[in-house]
Amino acid sequence: MKFSSKKIIFTILPIALGVFLIWYSLSKLKPADIEAIKTSFKTANYWWVVLSLFLGILSHLSRAYRWQFMLDPLGYKPKFANNVMAVLVAYLVNLIVPRAGEIARATTVAKYEHIPFEKAFGTIVSERVADAIMLLSIIALAFVYQTELLSDYLFSKEDTGTSYTWYILGVLAIFGLGFAWFLRKSKNPLVLKIRTFIQGLIQGVVSIFKMKKKWAFIFHTVFIWVMYVLMFYAVTFALPETTHLAFGAIIVGFVVGGISMALTNGGLGTYPIFVASALTLYGIDENPALAFGWIMWTAQTVMVLFFGGLSFLILPIYNKEED
Repeated sequence: MKFSSKKIIFTILPIALGVFLIWYSLSKLKPADIEAIKTSFKTANYWWVVLSLFLGILSHLSRAYRWQFMLDPLGYKPKFANNVMAVLVAYLVNLIVPRAGEIARATTVAKYEHIPFEKAFGTIVSERVADAIMLLSIIALAFVYQTELLSDYLFSKEDTGTSYTWYILGVLAIFGLGFAWFLRKSKNPLVLKIRTFIQGLIQGVVSIFKMKKKWAFIFHTVFIWVMYVLMFYAVTFALPETTHLAFGAIIVGFVVGGISMALTNGGLGTYPIFVASALTLYGIDENPALAFGWIMWTAQTVMVLFFGGLSFLILPIYNKEED
């Protein structure tokens, strides 16, 4: 099979999966369920959705600004507007071709700011290391909250539910140490690749602390992910059923939704289902939970399509005027 054929298949398959999941999830709904979801859409307070989108825009601006901290040591100072539009174009491309956004982002600044592609792409990879650390931290936090939920479900609160949580975390810590020892000693080719990848992550993190404006970089990294979580949190106020969700539900729902994004293009079909399944664990009825997932996904997707498409059109005009 030719490389081009593989690329086409890996582009079409996630979209096909997303479309199938949309059809499958809708086919399971009864007419009363569909009406209930429609009612949720009609009665939702969309000012909270607008606030969510505003927070999303702030995260994109912060990401574009943070990128400059990686480019400065290389001697490049691209226009902030070009950085912002490159980031937005990257999100747009990721909706169409998964994981191609980073390439599009590097290509954009290579074209309009004359930064060598390989150098621009290298800075993006370094950024992703910091993002991976933040994501893993949030997943760990979500796991703690999910573990407590399962403990309360399996053991009565009068019992030592919290103690069971610490027992489970202790076992996981021992398992983690054992796995780390295995990675260090094993000569298996796959294990060696995993070890090399982890070493690369560590080196990337260390390089962040060596940069000139490391604290500004760290601040923007934290800010970006706080905005992501707050985007999710803001939309919970759009529906009365999700208004009083606990912090644990917010974090778990956010992480589950993020995981769904990796399965299909921009979470097509998967995001509403995954988020709804997470929220039902916290006592939210299935229909409003599904409505929440669809409102959240639709808002994010429309934002990416609008601003990404607008950036794609404005980039050549803006840079022609600047020349």
